[in-house]
Amino acid sequence: MRYFAVLAEELHFTRAARRLHIAQPALSQQIKALERQIGARLIERGNAGCTLTPIGALVAEEANRVLEQVAAAEERITAAVDGRQGRLRLAYTRSARGGPADALVAAFRHRHPEVDLRAQTGWTAHNTVELLAGRLDAAFVRPPLDVPDLACHVIAEEELLLAVPADHPLARSHSRISRRRICAEPVILWPRENGPGMHDLITGQLWPGQGPRIVREEPDDEQLLLAVAAGHGIAPIPEGRARTLRVPGVRLRRLADPTPTVTLGLAYDPRADSRTVRLLLAMIAPDGPR
Repeated sequence: MRYFAVLAEELHFTRAARRLHIAQPALSQQIKALERQIGARLIERGNAGCTLTPIGALVAEEANRVLEQVAAAEERITAAVDGRQGRLRLAYTRSARGGPADALVAAFRHRHPEVDLRAQTGWTAHNTVELLAGRLDAAFVRPPLDVPDLACHVIAEEELLLAVPADHPLARSHSRISRRRICAEPVILWPRENGPGMHDLITGQLWPGQGPRIVREEPDDEQLLLAVAAGHGIAPIPEGRARTLRVPGVRLRRLADPTPTVTLGLAYDPRADSRTVRLLLAMIAPDGPR
């Protein structure tokens, strides 16, 4: 199966044999043996390489699935031999560092030092794709999510602040800022595809009806605040992230009622039934997954 999976990726016997560190004739014999075992042709050979038959494409898909399961089993066995009790592949969302997410992970590491926790960082949209593909066990995200197969457990809710340049008239205001005062202001925001649910939640709360006048997009909160400090516009940002970054030349202001908020959630695929995810969920206040 492994030989065929590599050949299905390369679609070329010489390259596949090189990757597998075997001779090309030996690979050809292995593929012929697999075809005899299955009772169908899996590939069509050509001058420039080979192509998969419809049955071959199905076998390649199933082979990759089996190999992933074998790799996961080997990882669990290795972890047990090394004295580790499981693995947790976890992703942060970029806008949540320095707050409840970090605190939860620190507490988890302290309570479960036997778990091999592997962390990475990505936008909510990227994290959900990785969860569905089985490359992550859990991920911090910004709800709402439009992904029916994933469960999302609420971690925290925080106020949404307005970042304004230090020399902006809004920076001199000591009262809460009304929506009317920001409706025509140039706005700096991150691309909607990074987290459509959170993007729409923010713009709907701060610019109901007409939407914001976005003049610039930045890839992360730090770059967004640097653009604010340079005077290019104003920007909404979660309070925890804003106060963690503390960029010079930026003033943070609160908005008038209704107070805008954003939610931090922990997303996971309940079909995976991961023991380490259950351990992590057990440390969260029991307000129930949703």
